[in-house]
Amino acid sequence: MTPKTENEPNLADIRTQLKKIIGIRLNEWHRDGAIPRDAFTALGRHGLLGLTMTADRPEMEPCPQRARLFETTARLSAGVAIAMLAHTDLGFAGLQFFGSPALREAYGPGAVRGETLLCLGNTEGHAGSDVAAIRMRAHPDADGWRLDGTKAYVTNGNLADYAVITAQTDPEADRNRRLSMFWVGLNQPGITRRKLKKSVWQPSDLTRLTFSNVRVPAGHLMGTRGMGLQQVLTIFTHSRVPISALTLGSATKALDSALERLRRRKVFGRPLADFQAKAFEAADYYARLQAARKIVASACNAVETGDDFRLEASMAKYLAVDIARRIGTWTADLFGAASVMDDHPAHRFPLDAWASSLGEGTQDVQKLIIARQILKAP
Repeated sequence: MTPKTENEPNLADIRTQLKKIIGIRLNEWHRDGAIPRDAFTALGRHGLLGLTMTADRPEMEPCPQRARLFETTARLSAGVAIAMLAHTDLGFAGLQFFGSPALREAYGPGAVRGETLLCLGNTEGHAGSDVAAIRMRAHPDADGWRLDGTKAYVTNGNLADYAVITAQTDPEADRNRRLSMFWVGLNQPGITRRKLKKSVWQPSDLTRLTFSNVRVPAGHLMGTRGMGLQQVLTIFTHSRVPISALTLGSATKALDSALERLRRRKVFGRPLADFQAKAFEAADYYARLQAARKIVASACNAVETGDDFRLEASMAKYLAVDIARRIGTWTADLFGAASVMDDHPAHRFPLDAWASSLGEGTQDVQKLIIARQILKAP
């Protein structure tokens, strides 16, 4: 459903490679409820994680390229796409933006190759949209820090080797200066992982991480002490753009399925497409989807030009989620009773759109950001 562009040959190549790595094993991954580690290594080997080595330095690819990658992957599997995004635009983004040169040199190349898997642990059971309400503590000791607390919903948490973790270092400070950010190895004593049961974004994992007196070296403090809130919000602002593209991929797959259903399904002796009500619904959703795609492209361009893109990022996510919810539910309705079956493709469309509405800030959070930006004094 995407109009052809000058990048179409490259996009076709990406699709072919993704199908070779993901498509032939996707049913197996859904059955097992997990993405195997070797899938990330294969994606990294083919340059399909949105990361690259530039002059021997590990970096994220430009936003438009990552957006195309995640949208294309989401057309195959939104669950695989979100696992890739959590590795690249949450874990690696934290490393690139706030990690020291030593940390980037030590862990970046493995992340680019897909050999070192990353995640971000921020949300807690009582601290979702209100990031400043995080209670996890980082206690200073002689040679670094000790972490105690729990992170509630961590994508890739069951598989990841390292995590970007936010915790209180200065509990008596102003709430905007209490948090700091840390680079934490997850394969060490004191860390317990519990994989959570979920229905969205299959087959990626969602995991609860519990830290009990976990040692973090002093050099693994990321960025500036007391600036963890601002740092994690910076990561989320950036990741809103690629997750919007991922959401468009899910919505496009749903719309393609719906259009095929309209052509093939007959009711009262006529294809559903012959009923003007359904044809007009399809036209409306297609137009809204293309409009959302333009906003996502605009947000990507703003990221690359270095402009303040907070408004564009929140508009992109808000509109992408809105149309994905509409199309996902509509498509499931078109398939009728079959769509309530767990293994039917249409069953996943509304669920994955729902998941997109929660990641990187809810719809209300996006409206709050948009309102603040447009109501600023001229």
